[in-house]
Amino acid sequence: MTALMPTSKQQENHNGWRARLELEFKPGHRRTVLGAYKHYGPLVVQRPFYPEDGACHLYILHPPGGLVGGDRLELDVSVESGAFALITTPGATKFYRSAGAVSAQTQDIVVRAGGALEWLPQENIIFAGAKADISTRINLEDGARFMGWEIICLGRPVNQERFISGSISALLAIIRQGVPLLFDRLRVSGAKDLDRGPGLRGFPVTASFVATSVKGSMLDSLREMPCLAEATAGLTLIDDLLVVRYLGNSTQQARQIFQDIRACLRPQIIGLPACSPRIWGT
Repeated sequence: MTALMPTSKQQENHNGWRARLELEFKPGHRRTVLGAYKHYGPLVVQRPFYPEDGACHLYILHPPGGLVGGDRLELDVSVESGAFALITTPGATKFYRSAGAVSAQTQDIVVRAGGALEWLPQENIIFAGAKADISTRINLEDGARFMGWEIICLGRPVNQERFISGSISALLAIIRQGVPLLFDRLRVSGAKDLDRGPGLRGFPVTASFVATSVKGSMLDSLREMPCLAEATAGLTLIDDLLVVRYLGNSTQQARQIFQDIRACLRPQIIGLPACSPRIWGT
């Protein structure tokens, strides 16, 4: 483990937490290992878990539990050829009300040819009055395999809190060999944008699931899944990239749909049966 030294910009800004985490997964003897681990600030990992054959399960921890105005979290992940990693978080990431400054979370992920990654974080909860900027970029080499999701909850529907103030800008980008496969941009500023008919239609939860190496023949079994019929969700296949989009009122429903789809696709894409991280059961 190596502690990153703060940059001069990080040292000068005292208006929020600055945290950075760099992870590199490499093939080891009969299993994937965490070859490099560098961090600065309150963003760390637990020790790797190995509940299945060769795959490295890793949990990212943010001890403060949420972001306030001015906080910035940065994550860099590299999965080398022959390595297979699963990354998740123990709980939701919360973006709290801000007095003016933006809270930012950036995730830059690279998967090399012959590598595989499952990116399965818990949801992002954007409190009313928050100002959030979330960016996730997945850079793939030819022959890299990837499955993952992003779940965003605007406001706190369980507490009857709507996202009537605040703003969010969220990007999910999938790039292969420098060629964009998917650029999903979400911008919401208060209730006016939340309620737009061509947009979120008043739903507080929006989510996307993506998977590479998907064949058209796999779609029939997915479309017949009962969980999709019971939700506002749809499937799109762009070449071999599957994109599943969800709109609804429940992060639990979104996650359950994505878990069901993952369980169906994982043996065909990753070559292993579905295995959920242990922390999801605690």
